[in-house]
Amino acid sequence: MSQIIDGKAVSAQVKEEIRLETEKLKQQGIEIGLAVVIVGNDPASQVYVRNKEKACETVGFNSYKYALPEETTEQELLELVDKLNKEDKVDGILVQLPLPKHLDDKIIINNIRPDKDVDAFHPVNVGKIMIGDYSFLPCTPAGVMELIKSTGTEIAGKECVVIGRSNIVGKPQAMLLLHQSGTVTICHSKTKDLAKVASRADILVAAVGRAKMITADYVKQGAVVIDVGMNRDENGKLCGDVDFESVKDKASFITPVPGGVGPMTIAMLMKNTLTAGKEHHGVK
Repeated sequence: MSQIIDGKAVSAQVKEEIRLETEKLKQQGIEIGLAVVIVGNDPASQVYVRNKEKACETVGFNSYKYALPEETTEQELLELVDKLNKEDKVDGILVQLPLPKHLDDKIIINNIRPDKDVDAFHPVNVGKIMIGDYSFLPCTPAGVMELIKSTGTEIAGKECVVIGRSNIVGKPQAMLLLHQSGTVTICHSKTKDLAKVASRADILVAAVGRAKMITADYVKQGAVVIDVGMNRDENGKLCGDVDFESVKDKASFITPVPGGVGPMTIAMLMKNTLTAGKEHHGVK
């Protein structure tokens, strides 16, 4: 039977460390501020934004929410981003994705100042991650690294397989594992004999977006299995990319869905915002 990696517990620990550091900064007269921009009424986005506001409250940041109507033009959104870029009380800017179809998220992200881009989506930050000289890490892959670390697993020299090649998770995840000297394979829809490749992994990260796709035959005995997926099963119940029931007895450590990677994403966003704030105010 594998050990469950408790993302809620690990994220609470990360947030507590941030809260203590934020307290010290406040004593020096420094306050950290995160601006969150949401366009339209997507229900999932509304939930994410509320959770981000709650997390800011927990760690002691100032939270600035900008809720814009669905019909907001690209020009209007760019003007707001420009204003936030110049706003001294704002250390981090997050534009909640997905944006309504008429808005180009690439254009918006490219206009956020890289030193305030706490999602780490700006091409400058992506490039820095590639060469290993970064201030911010994309929140979900950074959260995955914290969860692996919490198990005491040494990444160096291990076979690491990432299933999924998105810019938000798959690609940066592979780079972070590589920076820790893992031997990394990225798999995707064109990978031949995916189960065979995946079953070589000492550390398996599933970020494919298909409910319960990863079954026991994809998993090596004793592997650490991290499930980034967030799907609904045939009964409408929240589930991951990993078929938890069939894999749990084969893995040494496994993340549940919900309660695994999800809580970590917001904790790492808080960590990035703290980093941005410290850099902004010249605090080492």
